[in-house]
Amino acid sequence: MREIQLKDAKANLSAVVDDAVRGEEFVITRHGHKEAVVVSWETWRKLSNVPSFGRFLAAAPLDDADLAERDETPLRDPGL
Repeated sequence: MREIQLKDAKANLSAVVDDAVRGEEFVITRHGHKEAVVVSWETWRKLSNVPSFGRFLAAAPLDDADLAERDETPLRDPGL
């Protein structure tokens, strides 16, 4: 991922967008601090459609046999 200063990104916005469409990614910095990222629309769409972990697990085709047996051993007495 290439870093580019904000002033340079503004001066060359068309070229930055063209490079992003071709797959290059940019971090835009301001005063030495990372402020923004420029990626192609296709890359952003893929990254923004990631399901939540809960939905991922809920959609998993698991049977009861796929899950480990629960350990029913009683917990030790802490003696409090």
